[in-house]
Amino acid sequence: MIGRKRKLLLLAGMVPILSFSLVSCKHSTTQGDSTWEYHTYPEEAGWSKKKLHEAKKFYDSLGSTAAMVIYDGKVLIEWGDVTKKSNVHSVRKSFLSALYGIHIENGIIHLDDTLEELAVSDHDPLSVLEQQARVEDLLTSRSGIFLRAGEESLMMRWNRPEREAHLPGTYFHYNNWDFNVLGTIFNEKTNTDLFSEFHERIALPLGMEDYTPEDSFYKYELNRTIHPSYLFRMSARDMARFGQLYLQNGQWAGQQLIPNEWIKTSTSKHTAVPASKEYGYGYMWWVADNGRFQDLGLYSAIGRYGQSIDIVPKENLVFVHRVDSDHLLNRTFNHVNDRDRLRLLEMILDAKL
Repeated sequence: MIGRKRKLLLLAGMVPILSFSLVSCKHSTTQGDSTWEYHTYPEEAGWSKKKLHEAKKFYDSLGSTAAMVIYDGKVLIEWGDVTKKSNVHSVRKSFLSALYGIHIENGIIHLDDTLEELAVSDHDPLSVLEQQARVEDLLTSRSGIFLRAGEESLMMRWNRPEREAHLPGTYFHYNNWDFNVLGTIFNEKTNTDLFSEFHERIALPLGMEDYTPEDSFYKYELNRTIHPSYLFRMSARDMARFGQLYLQNGQWAGQQLIPNEWIKTSTSKHTAVPASKEYGYGYMWWVADNGRFQDLGLYSAIGRYGQSIDIVPKENLVFVHRVDSDHLLNRTFNHVNDRDRLRLLEMILDAKL
């Protein structure tokens, strides 16, 4: 059983695995040692240098630590240190979503598999009702299972409903239990490791320049759950490659790395998010569901404190935003909320001539 096997591994002592202000990028300090192509002048690419400069001033006011814009497959904007690796936080979930698409297509994982069939458990056994939750319910954060989980914020803990308050598949509650259990299921069903899979199937083919397997690790919080969180550290320019892969419908250098149909399905809205004015939710992707961003087809991988990969298909554009949270304990970084991040993106889009 998945729960029993995982618990035995944990009890055996399993340890964490592998445990200035430029508008044009003409003179970027990273351009010389990067395989990205660059737009030399924004005007030649159809963008207003003046308006991009205004966006840069707003970016500076937010306390963000890095940002990139990829337009028509080339770097248009590069602000801050785009080579610095730091915790991507919940962007990790969209990485795992990509891997699920690969193994759902090859028939190893099925969206309709129930937790009962997968023998998923935790410190507190699942009820008969909770066992009926399906893989698809976990992907959309609608499992109806409200147990303690790793990497939970205080808000997640405070807002957790009572057990069996909602039927599986009927109620959206952003729930790390769902997301972390998906990591457990993935490893058990594929008989591999999600970090190895990400490195071999995505990072290497994309030519990620900074990411290495040592930048990924499991975090165990055994006082809360037997299911670890799967954490990634990554640079802005490598996150941009992942976004560009999605913009290209899963294709890279002539290879279909992620099934095209999965790209469409996972980045489509599957459930409303009552607490959000900007987004609905897909399969571990946030999907714009109103206004200008909906019209542009925006979907986003979002992490705590202001991490994001924002894909804008109708503008052929990828936007990456970073806030380095490594200095969490001494609070030397800012928390950039969705509203301000999307305002910055809007200012950038308004700079297109």
